[in-house]
Amino acid sequence: MTLQAIKYENGTLEVLDQLLLPKESKYIPILGVEDGWKVINKMQVRGAPAIAIVGCLSLAVEISKEEFEKKKALRREVEGKLNYLISARPTAVNMKQAADHLISYINSLDNDESVSAQEMQARFVAAIEAMLEKDISDNRSIGEFGAKAILNNVTDGEQVRVLTHCNTGSLATAYFGTALGVVRCLHSASRLENCYFTETRPYNQGARLTAYELVHDKIPSTLVCDSTVAYLMKTAQINAVVVGADRVAANGDTANKIGTYQIAVVAKHHEVPFYVAAPLTSIDFNVNTGDNIVIEERPQVEMTHINNIRIASPGVTCWNPAFDVTPARLITGIITEKGVFRPSELSTLQSQLQDHKNSLPQL
Repeated sequence: MTLQAIKYENGTLEVLDQLLLPKESKYIPILGVEDGWKVINKMQVRGAPAIAIVGCLSLAVEISKEEFEKKKALRREVEGKLNYLISARPTAVNMKQAADHLISYINSLDNDESVSAQEMQARFVAAIEAMLEKDISDNRSIGEFGAKAILNNVTDGEQVRVLTHCNTGSLATAYFGTALGVVRCLHSASRLENCYFTETRPYNQGARLTAYELVHDKIPSTLVCDSTVAYLMKTAQINAVVVGADRVAANGDTANKIGTYQIAVVAKHHEVPFYVAAPLTSIDFNVNTGDNIVIEERPQVEMTHINNIRIASPGVTCWNPAFDVTPARLITGIITEKGVFRPSELSTLQSQLQDHKNSLPQL
């Protein structure tokens, strides 16, 4: 059974504390928005889809326990708290997209005189709950489309070797995963020979989290150091690289975990297809190129310490960007729940993205 990092039932929300993995599996109760903001900011929850889901569900938990006599009071609370949740980790676009969509929805309910405050509250919570189920469905579609794209480049029946970076599985989404969902689909089709994955310094999401998922699911895999990627591609005949995304610009430039850019450069040199797996909600058509994506910088202690033990010389200066931007020219295809697209084809997705938003009846 695939790991479940987000547990939500009957208005109760718990998230798996990813800072404790793999040593300890402990769920954190989320009682409201403040708890949601903290687990996102502290990276107890991470991964762009999971950030949006947990952020929005924390709001659903909080407002479900409140009573609102006036619709405008509910609308003001929703708008303020959604904007606050965006500030927890600003690079990942999914939370911003979800917030904008939910704010638009709450405004429409506020303006509808036939909707009472109580009905407005119930419909808003139901809309957030629907997001959880849709993320799971979208992830499975991404996995299937991605596996098909990779297998199209090899002979019938041939098993493949893929490389991934950071963690993009059930721990980074509502369930199943994006890039790791592609790996899961390849494995379930008995077409995966091995999944190589990087340690992903400095937070070690690969060594701690991706390893945890792959071992749990008994998927053949090998952990490699971040600095091993070039030599790996030279010697191991990698068939494809598949990574996730925190934000994709309109031209296809992609912000993802730091280290992604250099993997893409090496893949280009070795003529290895490089895929980005991300839901439509990760594509930001309001940002023309990757140059306009704000890159979060994390505290230097994440580089200088491991498990609260200093590994770097005291007084050293650190630069710790959490993400980098891979230029579109290095990307073979962007795998979405609607199919696989070249970066130059993203403009055709704008209408589908609008359809995607309209397909959520509660929003």
